[in-house]
Amino acid sequence: MPDFSKTILVTGGAGFIGSHVVRLFVNKYPHYKIVNGDALTYAGNLENLKDVQEKANYVFEKVDITDEQSVNHLFEQYRFDAVIHLAAESHVDRSIMDPLAFVRTNVLGTVVLLNTCRNYWKNQYAGKLFYHVSTDEVYGSLGESGFFTEETPYDPHSPYSASKASSDHFVMAYHDTYGLPVVMSNCSNNYGSHHFPEKLIPLMINNIKNKKPLPVYGKGENVRDWLYVEDHARAIDTIFHTGKQGESYNVGGFNEWKNIDLVKLLCRIMDQKLGRAAGESEQLISYVTDRPGHDLRYAIDATKLHKELGWSPSLQFEEGLEKTVDWYLANEDWINHVTSGDYQKYYEEQYKH
Repeated sequence: MPDFSKTILVTGGAGFIGSHVVRLFVNKYPHYKIVNGDALTYAGNLENLKDVQEKANYVFEKVDITDEQSVNHLFEQYRFDAVIHLAAESHVDRSIMDPLAFVRTNVLGTVVLLNTCRNYWKNQYAGKLFYHVSTDEVYGSLGESGFFTEETPYDPHSPYSASKASSDHFVMAYHDTYGLPVVMSNCSNNYGSHHFPEKLIPLMINNIKNKKPLPVYGKGENVRDWLYVEDHARAIDTIFHTGKQGESYNVGGFNEWKNIDLVKLLCRIMDQKLGRAAGESEQLISYVTDRPGHDLRYAIDATKLHKELGWSPSLQFEEGLEKTVDWYLANEDWINHVTSGDYQKYYEEQYKH
């Protein structure tokens, strides 16, 4: 049995961003034991981690972070030195339909984890860390100019962003009230492989491939700052190891795109990859009624993270988008499993002995 210098719980490790974080940590730090704790709700997919599931320093545990007893049991079993907390309900449209699900997971789940850390670490905080991964959506909406900094006041507009804002406040309150060692990051929109296809980029790739309509909210004028998911995982690695306790760090791509321009760029890339006539896929664009409370523009100023910890994005957007398209085109089985729901059988096949 190898000795591990740290045992880290990654919550939501079977999700989109979480699986990239787990893969990076498992491969880069063989002396860390990485425990992937995930409830395997609709967006959690263990197929995302097939390439590391046999590694000696990786283990999966199915756990619901809102279940205090289960979380306690996990801490008793593994005696975690650190938590990287990514588990969250994250889709704005779903939050509009079912806000309570977002309160349960994002607020209650976070507080259950914070309480459990306090109880198990018992003020012996040397070498311990609770790292909370959040979103730029807590800041609300920008006009045509300006950027979100770590000092921007919170102004959430959707049930999703309100639930994440609440969890952020609880994390910092536990640091200020109890001295819990915490660090936090707020990131812009991510894109890349293994992204559940309800989100904009994988949805559009899949629909373009299948010649289905490409639904664009309003006139497509909403602006988002996009970051390649592997760059986000690297930022999390950097902040985890060198971030200052009690601080938050904004993570962004310095890369703003209007939704409609992004969709048209995807159409051009896909037409080229699929051998279609130039402009063919753009004919699939259809404008749909805008969603309630739709923030106009997000843009992150990641200067603090760059200046203090030395992180910067590694990929230009067009290059990252091409890599992303290539991955989805080369992994049709993954897409088919996700869109049909068959991916949920993977857990039963792999872990029910």
